[in-house]
This record gives sequence, C-alpha cells and structure tokens, in this order.
Amino acid sequence: MDAAAQPYDAIVLGAGAAGMMCALTAGQRGLRVLLIDHGDAPGRKILISGGGRCNFTNLHTAPDRYLSANPHFAKSALGRYSPQDFLTLIERHGIAWHEKTLGQLFCDGSARQIVDLLMQECAEAGVTLLLGHPVAAIAQRDGLFHVTRNGIDLAARALVLATGGPAIPKLGATGFAYDVARQFGLSVVQPRPALVPFTLGAEEALFQSLSGVATEVEVHWQKTRFREAALFTHKGLSGPAMLQISSYWQHRTPIAVDFAPDAAPGWLVEHKQRQPRGAVRRVLASGLPARLAEVLAERLGLDGELGTITDKRLRAAEAQLARWPFQPNGTEGFAKAEVTAGGIATRELSSRTMMATRVPGLYAIGECVDVTGWLGGYNFQWAWASGWAAGQALAEAHGAGPSPQTMT
Repeated sequence: MDAAAQPYDAIVLGAGAAGMMCALTAGQRGLRVLLIDHGDAPGRKILISGGGRCNFTNLHTAPDRYLSANPHFAKSALGRYSPQDFLTLIERHGIAWHEKTLGQLFCDGSARQIVDLLMQECAEAGVTLLLGHPVAAIAQRDGLFHVTRNGIDLAARALVLATGGPAIPKLGATGFAYDVARQFGLSVVQPRPALVPFTLGAEEALFQSLSGVATEVEVHWQKTRFREAALFTHKGLSGPAMLQISSYWQHRTPIAVDFAPDAAPGWLVEHKQRQPRGAVRRVLASGLPARLAEVLAERLGLDGELGTITDKRLRAAEAQLARWPFQPNGTEGFAKAEVTAGGIATRELSSRTMMATRVPGLYAIGECVDVTGWLGGYNFQWAWASGWAAGQALAEAHGAGPSPQTMT
C-alpha cells in the first residue's frame, strides 16, 4: 500500500531508541504507525553504545539521576516503565546480558541484538519504516500533521518528535526536533554537550603529558560529586568521573579532584613517621600510576625525602590532593558528547503522555526533551520509558484504552 494513501494514526520522526519503542508500543495497540528516519539504517547510536555492547539500562534508575529544569518531570514515565520491564523484553528475545558495575547492564554479545529486537517488534506490530531521506517540511492543517518527505505528503493524526539532539553529529545527529518544536510555539532549554570530555588550557600542559593515564578519583563540582575513573587525554580530562560531572559543570568554574579518596586524615604524616627516608612520589605511587605520582609530587614541590618535610607542609599537600583544582577552558563539544542536555522544555509537555499541552497530537520523547541521565544506561532507560509512555498515550487517544501494564 502507498505510504501516502491515507492518514496514519501517528508519524514518529526518528528511528532511535525512543522512536522505535514508541512506534512498536503504539503499533501493538492496533495503531497505524509510520516511523521515519533520515539515515539509511535505524538505531545508529544504539550500535556504538557501550563499546558496541549497548549499556541498555541501569538497575539503579531513579528520577534523581536525571538533570532537567523540572527534576520531577521524569518520575511518571520512569515509574511506569522500569529497567525490569525492558529486561523482560530482552529475555523474551533470548538476549544474554550481564551487569558490569554500578547497576550497568550490557549485552553479552552485540548491540546489534538490541536494534534487531526493536525492529522485529516494530515489524510484528505492523509499523511502516521509511529510511534514507530527510523531512523537508512539517505543517498542521485540517486536523492532521503533514510531513513532506522525498516529495511525498504524509499525514497523520499525531506527530512524535524522537530525533534526539545534536550530540555525535557524525551519526547524523541534528537539532531538528528543536526547530519543529519552535515552529509549533514550544520553548527550548538551551542545548549543551553532556557526558563530554573537558579541555584544559596551556597552564595545565604538565597534566596533558599524562595522556592515557587513568586512575580512580572522586570529582567535585559545587555539591555534586562522582567517584569513578578519570582519564588524562592529550586535550584534557575524560573517563567516567569527568563525563559525569561535565553534565553539571558550568563554564568558567573550577572542578576539584580527590586523588586519594580512601586516605585517612594525616596519612602523609603517618608515612613520614614510618618511612622518613621514603620519597613523596613513591608514597603517592603506592596508590596512583607512577607517572601521575611524579607529576603531582612535582606540582606540590615535594620531591625530597619525607623526613625533610615539615608536618605542616605534608598536611597542606594532603588537603591539595583531596581537592586538586582544575579549571577547564571548555569541553570537546557535541562531536564527543555522548548526549545532549537541555532540549524541548518539560513545562510544555505532559509528564504522563509526553504530549505538548498546547498542541494536541504533538509529542516529544527521548533525548530531544530536557531530561538527561547519568552515564551508565540511564539515558537508554529514559528513551524506553518516554517512548513507551507516548506509545500508550497515542493508543489511549485513539480509543485503544490502557494496556494491562498501565493498570498495575
């Protein structure tokens, strides 16, 4: 049947995690759904995630692990579609998985399994998929949303924005969803790179010489802190700890790094008492990579034997090692950001249905909304949950009624 022959119940723009989840959920409820993506294949971001194994959710998912202008917005969707709900789907398809650390769940095999799962579910739900051409125009008239693609007018009673944000442009990521949102009068919280490496200025060149060195730290920005690995790069700072704090960081503000998060107060003085002839860099190297220990000792100006250094100076060194200041001059931007923070303002949307409160029939889900999760599967869980919520709402709006799961 010609895709443009008659109006669809819904057109979903974006065949990523959120878009496919929304499409298959609505399709399973009997709706005629058209799923469109400008790329040649669906799920491109899924395929590269988790080192190719897709960190598809996190067991510790909770609303307080998401950033948004409205910290309560994500509660409804996350509460109604949980990590266990997605695990049930994973296991029904026979996909083996494992927990890595901190509640992060990965496929034992390839991320391709997740894309194949979603595509199979879409196909079984009767979803029509169109790939390989961008949308040229969107309009609303006669009670329908009209999408012009490849010279063809496609119409539907509802339109779902699931095209993500501009993070990782090499995968085709753009700010298209924001343009459409503004076209319909919705406000957008300024998008910015999140889960992104920091860059350091010339004054930190000594640390840039440590490119490739990693160690566990606790990083602080104001009252926010994360304890995970940090990685020095030729441009600055990366690794899970730095990616996490980058989502909170504001330009022209410092971050602080605790290089000895397990050390008790007075630990350097105690080392001095036990080993007065020991070198500071060797003491540091007992818990840190040797190259990093040397740089820290040099920066501290403590390159002699412990016995020759006063207790006062050692305590001052302990304090600096516990809150070592770094002043990033920026980040590596959307090109290296794992996700986009900001996006379509949550005050414009219903937290239960994901529909625009002032534009009936227009929905926004996933990364294009101002909801950004921590590193470690949280953003995928938001994609599944928001996509499921919108898919259910679409069905209810067309008289299908709530599914049994929404009644629990």
